[in-house]
Amino acid sequence: MMESMIGFGILLVLIFLRIPIAFAMAGVGVVGFAALMDFNFAAALSISARRLLDTAQDYSLSVIPLFILMGNLVSRSGLSGELFQASHALVGHRKGGMAMAAITACGGFSAICGSSLATAATMSRVAIPPMRKYGYADSLATAAIAAGGTLGILIPPSVALIIYGVLTEQSIRDLFAAGFVPGLLGILLYLGAVRYVVWRNPKAGPPGDAMSRAEKWQAFKGVGGILSLFTLVMGGIYLGIFTPTEAAGIGAAGALGIALKRRSLSMKDLLEVLTETVRTSAMLFCVVIGALIFSNFINRAGLPEHLVEMITQFSVSPMTVLLMIIAIYLVLGAVFESMSMMLLTVPVFFPVIHSLGLDPIWFGIIVVVATEISLITPPVGMNVFVLSGMLKDVNSSTVFRGVIPFWCADVIRLGLLILLPALTLWLPNLLYR
Repeated sequence: MMESMIGFGILLVLIFLRIPIAFAMAGVGVVGFAALMDFNFAAALSISARRLLDTAQDYSLSVIPLFILMGNLVSRSGLSGELFQASHALVGHRKGGMAMAAITACGGFSAICGSSLATAATMSRVAIPPMRKYGYADSLATAAIAAGGTLGILIPPSVALIIYGVLTEQSIRDLFAAGFVPGLLGILLYLGAVRYVVWRNPKAGPPGDAMSRAEKWQAFKGVGGILSLFTLVMGGIYLGIFTPTEAAGIGAAGALGIALKRRSLSMKDLLEVLTETVRTSAMLFCVVIGALIFSNFINRAGLPEHLVEMITQFSVSPMTVLLMIIAIYLVLGAVFESMSMMLLTVPVFFPVIHSLGLDPIWFGIIVVVATEISLITPPVGMNVFVLSGMLKDVNSSTVFRGVIPFWCADVIRLGLLILLPALTLWLPNLLYR
């Protein structure tokens, strides 16, 4: 127990010193493992090298670069603007309708992209100019995109769900099915948050122009490609036609086909997409490998077993333990980036949850939703800083002030998912169990 706590303390210090988290976790894991074996560094390095090779050669992990490639190709195809136009055709003429359209478009884009930061960055370029044209308050316009961007971490295909599945050896297919309903619930609650804001201050979100029937039809035609791609990829996974890895390959090929058909991808663009995919994938693999090495040290030191013993000794109910874990996530979300927080905590908390008999798929969605909240939680709030970085005339304080109703909507969703596990488990139970 003492070795684990010392290791965690050193790791936190390294992270605050801005040491890359992948190297910080791997370094603490190797040194900690060696310390547990009388400072036998040769054995610790051998075990860590084996973990590195096993992870790099894991076929199931090929799903990560393939889905990242699919998202990058979709981003370069210009489909984000057409998604916003289609959403605008549905709700843009209502009060707050442009903000609602931005959230709906974020949900659709994240269903293909799988990255919250990329969703927020892409949709800000598309949705902010028309919202400013109609006189939307910067606080509502930016907050809608910052909050809508968080959907990218949950709505499948989600890189966060894939990494959770890898860390806990859970079915990625089941996690994708479990994330669908909570993702839709998030969209609905965010739309409710927009309605609340314009109810309090109608000037914050004036209605846009209504489209004619012909304009609506043209807008809906523009999203046919992305809807077909999502139906093919996720429908194939949900129906068991192909595995997530096969679906990722089909999705990447489909996204390339759409980009070539639209003639929106030059050879230079394709090279940039491939380079960005390799860079992002390498970064994620380094972080995952570092987390697995650190996890080996934590498990060998017996931290999860000690936590289980403490819970048993004090007769704490499973729900109380879960609420304590969620509280820790909400606190950590104020100072940690979302992916780092998940990689640090899941190896510790998952064995405890498993020993208490709670459903690991349900817990995975709870973790991702709690992690999602951190993307708009001050002072870190990565989505907020992405927006304030892209919009030089908007202060991060303005965005943080605007996301308060959306943050509350996230907390409400988290509470509903905890109280009603069926919201999460209904679809995977229907399809696979």
